[in-house]
This record gives sequence, structure tokens and C-alpha cells, in this order.
Amino acid sequence: MTEAETTADQLKQVRALMQRGQFKAASDALDIILKNTPDHQDAVYMAAACARYLGETATAFRHLDHLKRLAPDFGRAYQEEGHLHRKRGNLDAAVTAYQRAVRYNPALVASWTAQAEMLSASGRAEDAAHARAQADRLKRLPPELLAVTNYIHEGRVIHAERIARAFLQKNPRHIEGMRLLADIGTRLGVHEDADFLLETAIELDPDNPQLRIDHVQVLRKRQKYEAALAQAETLLKHDPDSPVFKSIYAIEAMQAGNYDEALEIFEEVLRTLPDDLATLTSQGHALKTAGRTEEAIKSYRRAVEVNPLHGDAWYALANLKTYKFSAADIEIMRKALDNPNLHFMGRVHLAFALGKALEDTKSFDEAFEAYSGGNALKKSQIRYTTEQMRAEADGQIEHCTRDLFEKRAGAGHDDPAPIFIVGLPRAGSTLIEQILASHSQVDGTLELPNILSLAHRLRGRKQISDRERYPRILHELPDEELAALGQDYIANTAIHRQGAPFFTDKMPNNFRHIGLIHLILPNAKIIDARREPMACCFSGFKQLFAEGQEFSYSLEDIGNYYRIYIEMMAHWDSVFPGKVLRVQHEDVVDDLEGQVRRILNHCELPFEQSCVDFHKTERAVRTASSEQVRQPISRSGVDQWRNFEAHLGPLQDALGPALKDYR
Repeated sequence: MTEAETTADQLKQVRALMQRGQFKAASDALDIILKNTPDHQDAVYMAAACARYLGETATAFRHLDHLKRLAPDFGRAYQEEGHLHRKRGNLDAAVTAYQRAVRYNPALVASWTAQAEMLSASGRAEDAAHARAQADRLKRLPPELLAVTNYIHEGRVIHAERIARAFLQKNPRHIEGMRLLADIGTRLGVHEDADFLLETAIELDPDNPQLRIDHVQVLRKRQKYEAALAQAETLLKHDPDSPVFKSIYAIEAMQAGNYDEALEIFEEVLRTLPDDLATLTSQGHALKTAGRTEEAIKSYRRAVEVNPLHGDAWYALANLKTYKFSAADIEIMRKALDNPNLHFMGRVHLAFALGKALEDTKSFDEAFEAYSGGNALKKSQIRYTTEQMRAEADGQIEHCTRDLFEKRAGAGHDDPAPIFIVGLPRAGSTLIEQILASHSQVDGTLELPNILSLAHRLRGRKQISDRERYPRILHELPDEELAALGQDYIANTAIHRQGAPFFTDKMPNNFRHIGLIHLILPNAKIIDARREPMACCFSGFKQLFAEGQEFSYSLEDIGNYYRIYIEMMAHWDSVFPGKVLRVQHEDVVDDLEGQVRRILNHCELPFEQSCVDFHKTERAVRTASSEQVRQPISRSGVDQWRNFEAHLGPLQDALGPALKDYR
């Protein structure tokens, strides 16, 4: 029996003792477990509960403080804290704790019930009625779905999926069951399935606003911005005075590029709710994307003044790259990180923001510690492994052969409009995109998910039992289907274009699917944005990405990923020489005009001076480099990684031969 299995068996015995009311015996057993595994989440939680029943209040609070640092979004920890405060007569603190508990896990019936009782006793009838309604709703749920909701919000998503699927097999038209399975799909990155489930559920229950709220989130992740805006508009028509629905609509208007409309609605919401954190932060994002940086800073600053624990706004300031934090800001961020009530993503955001602030003050060792802390937290949530990436690359190299492309010559859709910019994040792709988007014949778009979604679809559902179905299936698809897939890509990306004959797609991860791109769009141009490995990898390590890039939260993972990327690009060069133009970031910095001419020649575009003067181009830029590409080119970021060199041994080891053999 493994150590983990032994601990699980011991905890099972402890639960039995607690169910029999033998809290002293349970507490003694937990002391032994915690000596060996002091950070075991379930053991710490159970120890806190035992201490409460034994009247050992100080010990209970000590365990809970530790638990909230271990698992910042563990709702039961705050529920237990609420029980403690209520027992001591600290009713306001108890209500606050119960409210936090249901924010992190809305399935905690005891927290809703306790709130209803306490709020009713204090004369807050409306708030009490809301809490009671939530408790009653949960009590009416089938036990399986209540368990699913708990598992989702406690991070046990695979277990939740198994129960939800079994429930829906027996109850295929159950609305909440469909909604929960869609939520699980979103958390697992299966956005197409989530989209289908929610679309079906809305057809069955069109007046359910929660379904539409969830659907908006999924559609946005799929970059189906028109559809998301339509759902948001339906919500707003349902209740035109709702600040929540107004904010949702404004966010979707912003995503669709309607910045003036979005900003007008944000202002309207803030007139009613001047301190609403989500609206202040979203307004800042809209202002930043539109290039109104000073106004964006003001909006973010207001959010952190309202609540210093609002990590999203702190990180938004850091992510401007050009913003400088004060000594007072750094102190506030340190105190916030030391607060046990800081939720998980708040802790992640603040760690990365503090890293940036300390780096700017040249406190490089402390900055690295902050970056490492944020990365470790983020990595604890993800499922990425280098072994999976290695297997994917090996499959591409095995099946995407020169023979395949020679046999399929002439297949695919012949539209030459797309210009794919691939590589690693933070390798200079946004700069290349800005150069191209400054040309009169090119529309700059986004990191479009279409190729990744197509690859996911081609893999099919047997992703474990038949890992190589894609790319092996590329040998089997008929020519007319390859052409249809290319046409679909052009049609589905049309929403992002403004009418120019060419457009960019700068999804960096598309380097993993260049064979697929070549088969469905043989006349598309492809540019490999490459950067010196240490600079590129460390820049990725200190960047908190909004979506994906799960390899970036460990020095070893990101080093191995870069190394595999180099191998894959060498393979593509061997099977269709000259197809991909490699653009070295350092060369662009040293010889901007020469590299601009080289890029335009590859794309068969005439030279335009505006491409050299890219920083003068006014357009919405949604990536982390948005402020940097609005400045003239500079060498300032080329060797920043050297300030952290003493800490980067694991990265250098992982990169191995790629440290030198990367051009």
C-alpha cells in the first residue's frame, strides 16, 4: 500500500470516529497523520472541525488559517470558520465567512441556511429570503447533482464528470444536469461539447438566465463573439436595469470590437455601482485594448483602492508592462498575499504582479521568488505533462511525412488570405503581427482558436485509446473534405476581418499543426516567430497567460517545450522546405527595415513604410505585448533574463542542445 493509500485509509477511520461523536479520538489520530503530512487538505479540515467540537477555538482557527493558505478557494474552510464565529457570538464575522463559503462553493447548503437564519434575525429580510431560496433550490436537486456541484467546486472535476454523465444517461433532458456537465466540459477545455449542451438546454428552457450566462462564457472562449453578444443582448432585454446583465453585455460588446458602446455601458453601471470591482476592471481592459492607457490605469487603480485583495486589477497594472509600482504599492501587495482570505486566483494574480514590481526595483531574487510562487500555484491546477507533448510531436513527425504532402499536392482550399504567425508566446509574434497589420492589405486579427479546434475534432473522442487518430487521419481524408475544411476556416474567421485581402492568425500553438494547415490551406503563408531560448522561456515563465500555455508554469516544462518546438519546426522545414519563414526576434531588433522587407517579400506584399513605423498604427491589440508594440522598437528586453540567471539552472538543463542550436 502506498503512503497516499495509507493516509486515505486512516482518514476513512477518522471520519467514522467523527460520525460517532468521538472527536477526541479523531483529533488524536489526526495529530499523527499531520505529523507525517502537515499539508494534507482533508486532514487539516477535519482537525479544525474536531477542534471546534472539542471547544478548542484557538486551535480550530489556527488549522483554518493554515487550510485557507493551502487551498484558498476551499469553501468548506470558510463554512467551518462561519460555524466558529457563530458559536462565539461574532455574528457579522460569521455571515461574512458563510458568504465567502458559498462564493467558492455554492452547493454548501449549511452555509446558505445559516445565512438565512442570521440575516432574518438581524432584520435583513430580503437578503435572508435570497439565502433561503438558494438553500431550498439545493435541497430540491437530485443527490447526484448536489454531489457533482460539490465536486466541481472542490476541484475534483473528473469525479464530477463521471457522476454527471451517469445521471444524464438516465435523465437526458434534465436542465441542471446539462448545465453542470457543460461547466465540467469548460473546465476541461472541451468547449465545443459545452457549447452544444448549453445550446440544447436553452432550447428546452429559454427563460433560464443562468444557462445564457454560462453560454456567453463558453462562446467567448470559442471566440464566437457575435453569438456571445446575441446571448448577452437577450439577457439584457430580459432585465434592462440589471447591472449584471449590463456588464455582461458591455464585455461582449468589447470582445466584438465595439469599444465605444462597451465603455458607455461600463460608465452607466458605475454610476449605479461606483465601486463594482468587476466593472472597474473590465472597463480598464477595454481602455487598455483601445490604447487609452492612462484612463485604463485610473480604472485599475480605483479597483485596488476599493479592495486591495483584488488581484485581477493588480495584475492588469503589471501586465501593461510599462506601468511602475510605488513602494507603497509593493507593501500593499505583500500584505494582501499574507491575508489568508485571499482567494486562489487573487493569490496567483498578486504573485505575478509583485514579481513584476520587484523586478522593476531590481530586487531580482525576491522577484524570482514571487514569480515562482505564482507559477507553482498555477501549475497545481493543470494537467499538462512533457510526456504528452513529446508523444504529440512524435505522432506529427511519424505521420506528417514528405510522402503525405506529395501525394496530397493540389488538395485543400486555394485561398491565399491567411498569414499564420506561429512559435512560442513572448517570442515576438505580436510585433510581427503589428508590422503586418500596419500594411494596407492586411487585417490584424487575434490568436484564433480555429485550427486548434479542428485538430481537437479530428482526434475524436477516443483520445486515450487511440492517441494517434490525428494526425494519422490526414492520410484518409478525401481531397474534397480537406478543401471543405479550408473553406470553413475562411468562413468562420471572417468575423475578425475588416475587408483587407489578407489577414493574420497569430495563435502560437499552431506550430504543432502546420501539416494540417498546409493540407487544408496550401497557399497560406506561415511565419515562425523565434527568440533566443533563455529570453523566450523566462519571459513566458514570468507571464500569466489568460488561456492555455499550460507548459509555461515550470522552468523544466517550458524548457522541454521549447526543445520539442525546435524539433517540430525542423521537421516541417524538411518536409516542405521554404514553406515557413523563420524570423529571429533579435534580428528584427537589430535590423528592423531589413526584416520588414523580408517578411513582406515572403507574404508577397509590396513594401510600405507604415510597417516600419508600426508603433504609430492605431488598432486594438489584445495580447500581453499590447503596450510594447505601441512603442518604437527597443533592445531593452533582449537580455532581461540574465538578471535571474542564478535561478535558471533547471531551465538551462531542460533546454540542453537547444541553448545553442536554435536558429
